[in-house]
Amino acid sequence: MARREREEIVISVRGLRNGFGDQIVHDGLDLDVRRGEILGVVGGSGTGKSVLMRSIVGLQTPLAGEIQVFGENTIGREETEAIAIRKRWGVLFQGGALFSTLTVSENVQVPIKEFYPRIDAALLQEIAAYKVVMSGLSPDAGPKYPAELSGGMKKRAGLARALALDPELLFLDEPTAGLDPIGAAAFDELTASLQKTLGLTVFLITHDLDTLYAICDRVAVLADKRVIAVGTIDELLALDHPWIQEYFNGPRGRAAVASAERAQPRT
Repeated sequence: MARREREEIVISVRGLRNGFGDQIVHDGLDLDVRRGEILGVVGGSGTGKSVLMRSIVGLQTPLAGEIQVFGENTIGREETEAIAIRKRWGVLFQGGALFSTLTVSENVQVPIKEFYPRIDAALLQEIAAYKVVMSGLSPDAGPKYPAELSGGMKKRAGLARALALDPELLFLDEPTAGLDPIGAAAFDELTASLQKTLGLTVFLITHDLDTLYAICDRVAVLADKRVIAVGTIDELLALDHPWIQEYFNGPRGRAAVASAERAQPRT
């Protein structure tokens, strides 16, 4: 039983400490992400949500702590060993982070070329076209450059690139930021559909309460330099931490609850 439980934990963070100069962002941070769940990560400005994600994917070197992904330690590994793990995840950075001089199709091909440099050009084009459509874009978006895309289209193009390697684990950093409510809801629906269809585990940083209520299985709250609570929204609401209460019971939280209730199917 213990072995099965360990296998079900896709990301395990223990004792994480991150800082920049004299500023300590995380101190003794622990977090587990379960296989197949959409975990929302929330916290006030400066709590290090993106720093946590960057630490997990190897773009930020922690001062201390341990990070395991798929049961493998990710800190201090040799590059050749790290590649095998990185192939199994995809990342959508805030704003999409597309290469401006490449078309959408070429952006999607970047990670494929990095890990599989010998793939035939025609197959690359075919894979990229499939990922573009999978992300909710029309086929004619492939030849376009990022400057020709709307904000929502850039997000979807970034998602297509994140899905390029058929990942098991997907990192999303503020995917609905800057989108109008209709566009944000559509992106939430797409995320939930992809998670179900592909069996993804999703690590989702967001400020969007509608997203938390609509698609997240659990929510992790960052405050006081660590994860102070993880659970369903109902479980978090039972806690008396001031930030949690203010966040979920404020005007925006009440509006999100009302929106979620209206979205429930009538019986």
